Amino acid sequence: MRTLASRFIIVIVCVCVVLSTLAYGTVHYWALALFQLGAVGIVIFWAVDAWRSRTLRFSRNILQVPLIGLILLGLLQLLPLRSQAGNAGALSVPPISSLSLDPYSTRLALVQIGALLIYFAAALAFIDSPKRLRLIVRTVTIFGFLLALFGLIQSFTSSNKIYWLKEIPQSIPFGPFYNRHHFAAYMEMALALPLGLLFSGAVEGDKRPLYIFAVAMMGIALIMTGSRGGMISLLAEAIFLVVIMGARRKEARAPEGKEKAGRVRSVLMRAGLALILVLALLGGAVLFGGEEALSRLVGTVNSDDPTTGRAHFWGVTLDIIRDHPVVGAGLGSYGLAYTEYDTRNGLFRLEQAHNDYLQTMSDAGIIGLGLGILFIIALFRMGFARRETDDKFRRGVATGALTGCFAVLVHSFFDFTLHTTANALLFLLLAALATINGRVEQASRHRRRRRRHRSDVQPSAPEAQAEAITLEH
Repeated sequence: MRTLASRFIIVIVCVCVVLSTLAYGTVHYWALALFQLGAVGIVIFWAVDAWRSRTLRFSRNILQVPLIGLILLGLLQLLPLRSQAGNAGALSVPPISSLSLDPYSTRLALVQIGALLIYFAAALAFIDSPKRLRLIVRTVTIFGFLLALFGLIQSFTSSNKIYWLKEIPQSIPFGPFYNRHHFAAYMEMALALPLGLLFSGAVEGDKRPLYIFAVAMMGIALIMTGSRGGMISLLAEAIFLVVIMGARRKEARAPEGKEKAGRVRSVLMRAGLALILVLALLGGAVLFGGEEALSRLVGTVNSDDPTTGRAHFWGVTLDIIRDHPVVGAGLGSYGLAYTEYDTRNGLFRLEQAHNDYLQTMSDAGIIGLGLGILFIIALFRMGFARRETDDKFRRGVATGALTGCFAVLVHSFFDFTLHTTANALLFLLLAALATINGRVEQASRHRRRRRRHRSDVQPSAPEAQAEAITLEH
């Protein structure tokens, strides 16, 4: 039984994907407040749905466990367990402070992670039909295409302003984002869904030109940002897509010799398509933006420091990790910790480490790194399992979602793209699309015939009730 409240939850998720991006990626306090109000709205409608359907819907998807673990770790970091022996002064007993170097920022981080967990859990629980799956996929694809067009138009007409009004003197904006690298990461994830559908053969022939055009616009917009991390991730995305599409599925197979030859032809064909795609995107970027569109790829590299300061940032981060190896310096505390550990002048405040993996260890220690590894392993293990289906659309969605997640995980080695709320939300939504169980698959003809046969015999009340409270595995 799908209630009106459950429909409102899906609407809130779709609307938040759009608005969180348009609100500068949701980095301001007012935007964060609206984002969290949306999470509160989901909780209210979730309770109404449980009351109306007499069933509390939730998913037992293991990907929620690392997020819950991160929240518990943050609560531990707020406990007054750290002794400041050096600051005892005239006191016989040294003062005690929290494990987090910046408790205020840790509290804000906990609220933000909690809101993201609510959106993620709601997507896992309420995207429960092929129709809702298609709605989410179309929302991301259409909005990604429109966002790419907006970003391109704005870059040609007013490259240093957002919405042609707000000038950002100390950064290079693109689209609604203050940071061009974050726009590039968003495009990596958004174009992956239609790309996965195209490579899986899930798009009807008359609609393929539209999907190809949408992918092309998003790819060109990505390249036009000049983000080296984005371009590297786009190439990694294409390679990953070719590899997983060439993987053998668990289905009735042809004789071994023919199967091997068929797989080789399939891999070569898709590799050729991926190469053509990358070359076409590069050519399109040159056509739109001239040589300058690609010159930034090498033009911003300093021969004295090819990492553009990242080597120093990462060195300071390693010092923080060395002193806080187990539970970290505190979620959201990197800005304060960097100032304390900076070996240059100590006056330059850096909010992020420009490497999400190092910053995870800095903020959350080995425990946080372990939770992150658990999430990644579970994501790809479950995602590959969901691709083993006869439903081409479901297989294409799982393929594209995994590809988008892989691309942004590669990008995270060079930037802090997942620290932007809009990007984090889209990443979790892709993770949900990749791992939702068979409820969202379109029944095959054989399965539909079996369902019609079963429907001739009405289940008893206890059986119907048991079916209603079945939870996701």
